[in-house]
Amino acid sequence: MKPTLVILAAGMGSRYGGLKQLDQIGPSGETIIDYSVFDAIRAGFGKIIFIIRKDIEEAFKNQLGNRYAKLISVEYAYQNIDDLPDKFSCPKERIKPWGTGQAVLAAADIVKEPFAVINADDFYGRNAFRKTADYLKKTEDSQTTANYCMCGFDLGKTLSDFGSVSRGLCSIDSNNELSDVKELIKIEKTAEGIINTEKNGETTKLTGNEVVSMNMWGFTPSIFSHLTCMFEEFLLKRGKELKSEFFLPFAVDQLIKEKKAIVKVLNSHDNWFGVTYQEDKPIVIENVSKLISANVYPEKLF
Repeated sequence: MKPTLVILAAGMGSRYGGLKQLDQIGPSGETIIDYSVFDAIRAGFGKIIFIIRKDIEEAFKNQLGNRYAKLISVEYAYQNIDDLPDKFSCPKERIKPWGTGQAVLAAADIVKEPFAVINADDFYGRNAFRKTADYLKKTEDSQTTANYCMCGFDLGKTLSDFGSVSRGLCSIDSNNELSDVKELIKIEKTAEGIINTEKNGETTKLTGNEVVSMNMWGFTPSIFSHLTCMFEEFLLKRGKELKSEFFLPFAVDQLIKEKKAIVKVLNSHDNWFGVTYQEDKPIVIENVSKLISANVYPEKLF
């Protein structure tokens, strides 16, 4: 069975200043999502599911979704701030969505096969899609443990020159399996090197060779029952907070520590790039141009 690709495209990109999912970075008007879909198709994925919001549906389908219809099966799921378990309700003052964990749950009713999850605004590269697809084509859960995967990237190849970023710092055991994910919330390049600053002001120097998660995960459908339970636990503890978020990496980390899941780390040493800030866009365009010149991508994708 061909795996499915779930693309998280509901975010507005507050630091970026607009719908960066629809921004053009290729010579023929391609977006980052276009390159992800192109890489997914040639890696052997059989279906694309976009997680979006209802208010961007028309623009999203007109500019992106409709162009893939003849190439691969495309479906949509919708992240809704009020889409909560029966016994919970959204605080009236809350504006912020509930995070990537809830976004993935929006696809629970339409995903029946192993699937990958990616961000819409990250350029992962063809090797990441190939390795993830190859793993998902042969994976299955054991009777007691779910078998998932994560594509890891070198920290130094995932930073912006124009501000801080947050990254999931990964600890990996001798079996190349994920043992821990620690969220570093303010990593930036400085004159002294790569520095992470904690909320309390404490700083840590990093080498750039650390493996980080860029939210490229591979799951079996068993993840949905786990996320459902953990989302309810999250809402009981933090559901009244107006800015709390149920993050997918935190959920995976909990499953690992509870020995409910094994997560194989698939290392990609390609250069990741994305548009966290507006100033990142010219660099992304330049990097795409170099890949086209190297015949990694055609001048016109579709």
